[in-house]
Amino acid sequence: MTAAGAGVVGEALPTEPAVRRGTGLLRPGEVVGTLARIAAGALWLGEGLLKYRAGFGSADILLVAQGSTGNSRVPFFFRPLGALMQAAPGLFGFAIPALEVALGILLVLGLGRVLTTITALGSVATLMLYWSSDQLITQYPLMTLLSAIVLALPWSGRFGVAWLWARRRGRGVRRGG
Repeated sequence: MTAAGAGVVGEALPTEPAVRRGTGLLRPGEVVGTLARIAAGALWLGEGLLKYRAGFGSADILLVAQGSTGNSRVPFFFRPLGALMQAAPGLFGFAIPALEVALGILLVLGLGRVLTTITALGSVATLMLYWSSDQLITQYPLMTLLSAIVLALPWSGRFGVAWLWARRRGRGVRRGG
C-alpha cells in the first residue's frame, strides 16, 4: 500500500474482521434490529392477549372462514385452509391466539440469530395468511415492516436472553447469535 492508502493493483484491501471481540461498540444495525424485534414482539403479544381477553374462539374462526368463501379479494390458495378452518374451528380458535403470543414472546426475548430469524419468518408468514383471508387491520403493515427489518438485519437477535445467558456463563459474546 502507498502512503495515501491506495493499494497496488491486484493487492487485497484490508477488511474489517468478521468478528469483533471486546470492542464494546454497538453497530447501528444491531440497535435498529433489536428495537424492531422487540416492537414486533410487543405488537404480537398485544394481538394474542387481546384475543384471549375478548374470548376469541371457534365462532371467530368460522366468521373468517365463511367470510373468505366467495370473496373475490381472497386468493385461490387460501381456500383449502379456509375449508380446514371450517372443519376444525375449535382448534384454530385456540391455536391462533397461542401462535400470536408465542411469536410475541420469542421476538421480545431474542433467543439468538437463528431462532429470531425463524420467528420473524413465522411472523411474516402469519401476517400474509391474515391478509390472504382479507383480515387486514391497521397494525399488520407495521408488524410486517418490523419483521422484515428483523430479517434484513442479521444481528437483530444478538441482544436478548441468549446474549445475557452467554455473558452470565462467562463465555463472552459470540457473533453467531
